[in-house]
Amino acid sequence: METMAQVPNEEQAVEVMEKAKRRQYSAAYKLKILREADGCTKAGEVGALLRREGLYSSHLTAWRKARAKGERKGLEAKPRGPTPKIADERDQKFAEQTREMATWKARAELAEALVEVQKKVTAILGISLPENGGKRS
Repeated sequence: METMAQVPNEEQAVEVMEKAKRRQYSAAYKLKILREADGCTKAGEVGALLRREGLYSSHLTAWRKARAKGERKGLEAKPRGPTPKIADERDQKFAEQTREMATWKARAELAEALVEVQKKVTAILGISLPENGGKRS
């Protein structure tokens, strides 16, 4: 005989919730809610408005401050995160020159290493090299 704990049913199934998203309101929506809140004259009407719309009183406070400053932009949603750094043309050129210099330095070091290897090979094989580096005068 099986007990309820052994038989999984729909009520015991684990429900995976969707990740919550940050709520964003358009400037037009904020202005509409502010007008409605300003039109509330009876006690409890503002609270009913907030409950109906799923808002907090702090939303109204912040939106009223932005409106009082005369900022339509203050009612617009602000992008989150750090502000993007605008690359300066001089900085880009400097970075490019630095990369190019590093490339040439690596090639020069490789060439010097090859010359050292050639000197050691000639010393081991007993080959004599001209004193002026192979150049004719």
